[in-house]
Amino acid sequence: MAEQTHVLFVEDDDVIREATQLALERDGFAVTAMPDGLSGLEAFRADRPDIALLDVMVPGLDGVSLCRRIRDESTVPVIMLSARADSIDVVLGLEAGADDYVTKPFDGAVLVARIRAVLRRFGHAGGADRVKQPDASANGSPLSFGDLEVDTEGMEVRRGGEQVALTPTEMRLLLEFSSAPGTVLSRDKLLERVWDYGWGGDTRVVDVHVQRLRQKIGQDRIETVRGFGYKLKA
Repeated sequence: MAEQTHVLFVEDDDVIREATQLALERDGFAVTAMPDGLSGLEAFRADRPDIALLDVMVPGLDGVSLCRRIRDESTVPVIMLSARADSIDVVLGLEAGADDYVTKPFDGAVLVARIRAVLRRFGHAGGADRVKQPDASANGSPLSFGDLEVDTEGMEVRRGGEQVALTPTEMRLLLEFSSAPGTVLSRDKLLERVWDYGWGGDTRVVDVHVQRLRQKIGQDRIETVRGFGYKLKA
């Protein structure tokens, strides 16, 4: 029997927490549900879940702060839950290191689909830190772009000889750019390839991750092509 995927779910609303936990368990997930951020952090450290679902507005330690704490310790995928699609909380959550977000109220089937999409792109099979790589290099040799070196086999990135720590989502994003340097990739195409969206998604997810990636590999390395998308400078 396949090992169950372990979900940490932090939500202060008792009804939403219990109903969502039951729905996820019916879909085969093992769920640890916590009512506040501090207990969620303790559960994360004790259980090391495969994925974390964090409501933005929880007491004690809010979801954005909890996401930052988790990201300081792990590359485990994080999905934020926000009550408003246009809220600044969405961007704050993504900037804190979240990989995706879902707007409340949400349909259980949509939430499960988003969880599975995140786990697929993380190459999840009992471990959350693997990344499925696209064919960025025919012979597996490291790719070089100025002072930036991308090792597509070892899943490592170096800038000026120093290793750069990327989350799996950031790594997948960089692999897409490095597989087609100089080619403009639209936000919709990146949503499809990196986030595994088979439907329209919020392009803020792309914009914030590009911003985070730039901070790590160099602000000028990824160019914005206004009205079209982004491209990696060859």
